[in-house]
Parts: sequence; structure tokens; C-alpha cells
Amino acid sequence: MKEQRHFARENRRHFALAALSDALPDDVELVIQLKRVGRPSLQRQLLDQLRRAIQGGLLAPGRRLPATRPFASALGISRHIVEAVYDELAIEGYLVRRRGSGTSVNRELAALAPPHATPPESARDGAAPRWLRPAPPVSVAAPALNQHMIVFGPGAPDLSLLPMRVWRSAWRAVGAQLPTVAYGPAAGDPDLRAALARYLRQARGVICAPEDVIITTSAAQAVDLVTQATISPGESVGFEEPGYPIARQIMQERGARILPIPVDDDGLRVDALPLDSEAPKLVYVTPSHQYPLGGRLPVARRMALLCWATACDSLLIEDDYDSEFRFDAAPLPALTALDRDGRVVYIGTFSKIVTPALRVGYLVTLQPELRERIIRLKALHGFHASWPSQRALLALIAERHLERHIRRMRRHYADKRVALCEALAPLAPLARICGIDAGLHACLDLRPDLSARDIAHEALARGVVVPPLDAYYYGSPQRQGLALGYGGLDRDEIIQGARILHDVIAAAADRAGAEPTNPLSG
Repeated sequence: MKEQRHFARENRRHFALAALSDALPDDVELVIQLKRVGRPSLQRQLLDQLRRAIQGGLLAPGRRLPATRPFASALGISRHIVEAVYDELAIEGYLVRRRGSGTSVNRELAALAPPHATPPESARDGAAPRWLRPAPPVSVAAPALNQHMIVFGPGAPDLSLLPMRVWRSAWRAVGAQLPTVAYGPAAGDPDLRAALARYLRQARGVICAPEDVIITTSAAQAVDLVTQATISPGESVGFEEPGYPIARQIMQERGARILPIPVDDDGLRVDALPLDSEAPKLVYVTPSHQYPLGGRLPVARRMALLCWATACDSLLIEDDYDSEFRFDAAPLPALTALDRDGRVVYIGTFSKIVTPALRVGYLVTLQPELRERIIRLKALHGFHASWPSQRALLALIAERHLERHIRRMRRHYADKRVALCEALAPLAPLARICGIDAGLHACLDLRPDLSARDIAHEALARGVVVPPLDAYYYGSPQRQGLALGYGGLDRDEIIQGARILHDVIAAAADRAGAEPTNPLSG
């Protein structure tokens, strides 16, 4: 009896193939195999196999399929299963069903490649497909680290002075209310936008309304949104040279053509910006603490930059990433505070003040059309900052915890800065420290005949991670130096790391010759 059932099943399978034979090319065999036990269902199995047969060209456009009754009988399944499969494939556009004419493969699918189509030349030789734009090289590669290394990582904050009671208080305020059922406004929490407008007026002299503020997940997202909203592929963007690699790479990914603008000890050289038709539509600048050299753009240059932007009808991105920490002099007002024509998009973040893990930043623009375009982009792609993070930050600002925390951190970082300067002082005239007046990092300028890359490599072998300046250049590096981020290190780590750097640089100088070919000044 068991053998008879097996024989009947085999006959039904062969009958099913015979029923499909007139729908197939002569040299193609289509096998329908249905598993009777378990999942997926018989309907799903038949649907997937017929869909793949059409996609692969086994069932060519225009070919008729067998009627549902004999096909179901041949497969040993219910007719309504075949009907349902045909209907589903017709809804998806694979089949066409006409009363009196039967069911056939949609002729409009003729553009599908045949099953044995010759692959394009790019695929045969292993080249990237022509629709994939070559990715720009990554400028800064993070080395493999272990817990015993001293990492002079620019931008890393110190979380040790953030009181746990303050942190808990902020999150208790979040937990005191239920979240909304919607995603929330794409521009960000209205209360936080209002609080940030007040904060920026007091701390940076930026006069803006709450509706001018857009909450982002980071400064990088803000750069991306502004680039998308303003730049078409192939258009030029003025960028500090050297400059912030991540922002530069974001712009390149959006198709921008990078136009390097040289930087000196006072920041961006406005006199090097092209004029008239050669002027870039967008310029990225870090005026308060140039990244990575550390210079501060003087007021005269700021005014000249704004005049240039107005004359050339260009937009400026001001990345004010660590302006809260200035030590030897009072901070200059933000470039945006001097802007009267809405030529500046102001970008800020709380990653240096609180923690990058909060994932909250912001941008400010006084241009209504640009603002609405950015908000549409955020809404379209779901680029919303976390509601709990926004409300926690609001609690820190509203209760003035953030203001007190910044004052504590300013004193804390000032002590670390002194420790770094004192530990590196014996390096003169082999190296000089610059850009130390503000922020959480400094630049160590090396004697021109010393290789920053070689020194960084030797320091790494001794447990100190420090990026060479050439990692921040778009073109060939114009100076030898190291970027020293000290914010995330404690005082003992700073002193120990500086001593190791001293030994490595002194040894490199001995190998290069006792007398410097071009001694550093200052």
C-alpha cells in the first residue's frame, strides 16, 4: 500500500512537469518540489518556486501556464492553492490573467535578463559596478588598542566630573512623564529648542528664535544635512586644509568636490578663497578653535569672511565644537553672532560637554527656506534624535546643571593643559606646542626634518597613541606635527605620555642630526 502511494505521488509530479512542458523552452527543465510536512506552507512553496522561475527566465514573458484544475491535480494539491498563487503573482505583476485566455507570464517582463546572460565586463574583471561611486579614502584609521595604552585622542571628554546625582536627576525627570505616541517633530523637541536658543544667546552671543534651532544626533549629521540641502554632485566646497576628516568625507560622499583652503596659526586664510565664478557655494570653518591646528580666527578675518560670503552668495558652516573651553582669554563671539545676512549655519554638539553617547547635537540657521529643506530631509529619512536623550538634556539645562558642569570642566581641563605644557616644554626647539589656548586638544609642531608619521609609529610601539597631522590633510601635508587630545586623560597619563613622546622625538632628532636645519620659533 505504501509503495502504491509513493508511485501515485511520482506520477502526479511527472504529470505536473508535463503540464508545464509547453510553457518552457526546449532546453530548460522546471522542477516543482513541494514538501508536504512542516513549513513553509504548500502555497508559499509553489509561489516562491514559480516566482523564481519567472525571475530567472525559465518561464519566459508571454508563456502560458497550465490551467489551475489539471495543474492542481498533477501536484496533488487543492485547486484553490493554485488559484491563490496565480492571483498573488498577478498582483505582483509577474502574471496576466484574462477570462477565456488563461494565465500567462507578463510580456512586459521581457527586459529581464535571460538565465545565462553574459555578465558585464566590469563584473567579469572584478571591477566595481558603474553605478557605485568610488568611496573616498578614509583619512584617519583607528589603531588596535589595549587597555594599557595612553591615547591622545582629539575630542575625547572626561566624564569623571559629571556628578552621578546630576545624571540620575536628569533621567528621573525623563521618567516622570510618558513619551508621546508619535515620533515627535523632525526639528526636535520644542522645549529643548527653546532652551537651546536661550543658552546660545547667553553663552555664544547667537541671537536666534526656537524655530531657528534644529536638533540633530551629532555634528556630523548636521554637516550631512546641510550638504544634502545645498550641494549638487560635482559642486565645490571650501574646506580648511588641514581640517576635520569626518566632515570632509561626509561632503565627499554627497558628491562635493573638495577645494582645500590653507590655514595658518590664525585659522582659515580668507585671502585664499576664490572669487566670482570660482567661489565655492559652501565653506566649512572652525573659527573658535581650528581643527586640528588650534588657531582662533581674529575678528578682522571673521568680518572679511562674512563679506566674502555675501559678495559671492555663498554659505558658511561654523562648527563650534568645543568653544565652551577657553583658558587664556575670553572667548570671541561666534561667527554667527556677527552675521547679519543669514550667511552662516551654526553647528554645535554636547559630545564634548557631556558625552558623545547622548547623541544630541543641533544646528541653527536663519534662512527659512534652508531650514524647511533640512527638516524635510530629517523627516524623510527618520533622522530623529532620541526623545529620552532630548528630555534628559533639557533637564540638565533647565536646572542649570549644565552651566555648573561647564564651569567645573573648564577648571579641570585648565589643570590638564598646564600639565601637558610643562611636560612638553623640554622639547624646545625640537617641537613647540600651539593651539593650546582653548578646547581639548593641542598641536605639537615638529622640526621640519622630523617625520611625524615615524614618531607616531615609534610612540605606538611604546604604548602611546597620537595621530600625525598628515591624517588631517586632504593633499600633501605642509607641516610636520602631532594632534594631542588630552581631555580624556588624567594628569598622570598626560605626564607619562608626554615623557614618552619627549624620548621618541629626542631620539628621532639625534638620528636626524644634532643641529636643526630649520629650528622652530616661538
